[in-house]
Amino acid sequence: MTIRISDEATQWFVEEMDVEAGDSIRFFARYGGSSPLHEGFSLGVIREQPDEVAIETVLDDVRYYIETRDLWYFDGHDLQVAVNHDLGELQYDYVKSE
Repeated sequence: MTIRISDEATQWFVEEMDVEAGDSIRFFARYGGSSPLHEGFSLGVIREQPDEVAIETVLDDVRYYIETRDLWYFDGHDLQVAVNHDLGELQYDYVKSE
């Protein structure tokens, strides 16, 4: 499993969440909403320091990660993060891991 963050999404984090070098961004399963993977759950994002990192990618000295306890949500899929230009918000795509 991998996490891929587009250049535009990296900039979105800087502009919308005031992310700077040394910060950590966690992607997590949250109750409510829906996703292509799980009805009743959606993907959340928060700036916080990691506890038990399962997957991570580091861009511009910012750690983007998923905790071990949230791996179930991804069900063997890679996470791709981009920006939806029409809405001006993050867009998550799930691609089956090879």
